[in-house]
Amino acid sequence: MIKNLFILIIILYILFIFQTSFLVHFPIKGWVLNFVLIVTILFNILEVPEKNNGILAAAILGFFWDIFSENFIGYHVLILVFSALLIKTILVRYVRIKIFERV
Repeated sequence: MIKNLFILIIILYILFIFQTSFLVHFPIKGWVLNFVLIVTILFNILEVPEKNNGILAAAILGFFWDIFSENFIGYHVLILVFSALLIKTILVRYVRIKIFERV
């Protein structure tokens, strides 16, 4: 468990550093691709809805985003965790995917 959490933190940190140091130099029509938001959404959609690893990943990514931004600490954590909770709630209540159902 601790080893998996450490690996997740390292991978998310590398992804965030890639976004903040490399992708800023390649805007598409003035817009910069936001990997943090995309990874948060995909991580929560592709995960089994009953697990909470997506919310943990959203909190970690939000913390990294807060460290490198000028906003107060907790701003992006709240936004990403709220979006992860919203996705989880929608998936649990309204979406039935055959892959996640037990046979």
